[in-house]
Amino acid sequence: MTVTTGAGATAGTGRPAPAPANPSVTMTGSGEPEQCVELTDAGRPSAGRGKVVVEVEAAGVSYAEVQMLQHLHPFPPRFPFVPGYDLVGRITEVGEGVTGWRAGDRVAAMPRYGAWQRHVEVPAKVLAPVPDGLDAAEAVSLVTNGVTAWQMVHRLSGARPGDTVLVHGASGGVGTLLTQIAVHHGLRVIGTASPAKHDAVRALGAEPLDYRTPDFPSAVRALAPEGVAAVFDHIGGKGLDDGWAVLAPGGTLVSFDSSVAGYEPGQWFRPHVPALRRTLTHALARLFGRTGGRRMRMYYVKPGKDFDADLGAMYELLARGVLRPEIAGRLPLGESAAALRALLDGRAVGKYVLVP
Repeated sequence: MTVTTGAGATAGTGRPAPAPANPSVTMTGSGEPEQCVELTDAGRPSAGRGKVVVEVEAAGVSYAEVQMLQHLHPFPPRFPFVPGYDLVGRITEVGEGVTGWRAGDRVAAMPRYGAWQRHVEVPAKVLAPVPDGLDAAEAVSLVTNGVTAWQMVHRLSGARPGDTVLVHGASGGVGTLLTQIAVHHGLRVIGTASPAKHDAVRALGAEPLDYRTPDFPSAVRALAPEGVAAVFDHIGGKGLDDGWAVLAPGGTLVSFDSSVAGYEPGQWFRPHVPALRRTLTHALARLFGRTGGRRMRMYYVKPGKDFDADLGAMYELLARGVLRPEIAGRLPLGESAAALRALLDGRAVGKYVLVP
């Protein structure tokens, strides 16, 4: 990771360099994180109309940033930019026209990028309250990943207590929370992960299964002969066909992301085409009664009333100790490249968090 600013001696004076007004991480282009992620000084922002300035306590690191680094995210910002999908912090300044918020309020936000800095300007309309007393890293892990998991289980899947569901990537940032939420909901969970992570998946209350198992559908059917009520898939491609094959009648396949492995930088739309095509194909077949009641849904998390309500519900479970977010690591902004590298290499269990 390139460091372009920071404390140190000012050239020719021997005096310490001034501390950056607003340390931030900039993603300069597509490539490896060690070459394309820089620690810079973005300058202290001011709150414009309808916006607030938040001093960040914790910002999440997610696979979205990996996709952005490879220019394969479905909504790619232009380089250079400050990444950071979600954050938790306190309001330090309130802009004109903002009501309902004041300086000192603790908030969460999902700006999609811009969170990897100490001070960030955020539209007030995307803010959600965060209770005092919650650990900032655990709280931010529930903003994007947690709401994604909660809404897929409670608003999309239709799974009921006693049903069996299949969670792909059960050791990941979304998967660990999805598994805990499903188990708390009374669901039996089959969770895919590499063998090295099976103990972690068992600790979450799931039955682990290696996603590289030959004839994967048969392996799932061996555990759930009647099929599963829901499949939560973040891989896309052929894996969606395997997921469809193990659904019980009336079951739901939820696609919430797509692997970008093997795609060239800039092909931001291509990894997501297979999921869209299959969703439309299954919807048409369902219209003609040819799916046995099975359906496929694509999911994308977005702010709104449901987002605020679901995040609040999870914060209650976090405060009660029901949810235990898996924090893969708490790192300073200057080590953001290391977090991206861990995600690229598949070494993370849970969510990495940056602490400015």
